[in-house]
Amino acid sequence: MARPATKAEIAAEAAHDLTLAGGAAAGDIAPRLLDWYDRHRRRLPWRAEPGEATDPYIVWLSEIMLQQTTVATVGDYFARFTARWPTVEALAVADLDDVLTEWAGLGYYARARNLHACARMVSAEHGGRFPDTEEGLRALPGIGAYTAAAIAAIAFGRRAVVMDGNIERVTARLFAVETPLPAAKPVLHALTDRITPARRAGDFAQAMMDLGATICVPRSPRCMLCPLSAPCAGQGIAARLPAKAPKKAKPTRRAVAFWIERPDGAVLIRRRPESGLLGGMMEVPSSEWRADESPAIAQALTEAPIPVESAHPVGTVRHTFTHFHLELAVARVAVPDDAAAPEACRWVMPDGLGGLALPTVMRKVAERALGATP
Repeated sequence: MARPATKAEIAAEAAHDLTLAGGAAAGDIAPRLLDWYDRHRRRLPWRAEPGEATDPYIVWLSEIMLQQTTVATVGDYFARFTARWPTVEALAVADLDDVLTEWAGLGYYARARNLHACARMVSAEHGGRFPDTEEGLRALPGIGAYTAAAIAAIAFGRRAVVMDGNIERVTARLFAVETPLPAAKPVLHALTDRITPARRAGDFAQAMMDLGATICVPRSPRCMLCPLSAPCAGQGIAARLPAKAPKKAKPTRRAVAFWIERPDGAVLIRRRPESGLLGGMMEVPSSEWRADESPAIAQALTEAPIPVESAHPVGTVRHTFTHFHLELAVARVAVPDDAAAPEACRWVMPDGLGGLALPTVMRKVAERALGATP
């Protein structure tokens, strides 16, 4: 009995059957796109100018920040990080709390913890130099297939197949791939492999990203301005590509957040466990995040970190994570000035909250509590 085909073999076979429009060859794509890129490339703070040396640290830092985050959002964070920690060695010796504080608001906080761990490993085990191969890069904390390929191609000039959302969209349209994502990913990778050049692979990857960000955009693609319009097999159907499988509805979790105040105005802040969602970040203490209805505030008080008898509701905060929505009923709690902070907790004056690694959802809680009438 013949063995089952692997995903790679299925993808290669599918790619072989898909052709470009107008009889164009796959080898025509890179020259067309690179010519356009040389004239219209985006100027980004982490992108080296032509003729300049590419700093692997800068490429790595920007790629980690850009995961599931927009270019517009990353700009200020990147500037602050590089001003404070201009080298991987400087980041390696930084305090993790400082890194988490600078990262606060950027989301997906496991990236920040892995960023710090990776910097320490590069500094301690690689003499401050990043490995220059995909295999070596993937052995570092927080670096997966996409990031390894991007760093290898952009920072070290390796031929690597870089796949992000923009590149998936461009390739799906270029070859008119109608298989929905995520099932289409192996096919799209095989097709991108076909058109990735041996030279300037990093520029090619960035050109595909720029094309997807500025012309081959998700809605209303600007096909008339596209340097790949002639060979594109997706003209006329580009706006509905790539197709996506229906998303599952996100569940909602609910809890009560306790804004616990002493008479001097200090509030109780707690550090979350190192592992799990928002690991190592600071939080306004809350009851358990439940998938069912949140308990009444009076019932939830039994889950407060210190004994309390009553609370005053001040509103609700809503926040969306990758896999669920969260609703937090915010309750203000008054305690005596001699109330002790339990383990993993501390008292902080409100004007000191900005210097803590508070994730966005907890900043929303603080804003709700501070904006409410006592």
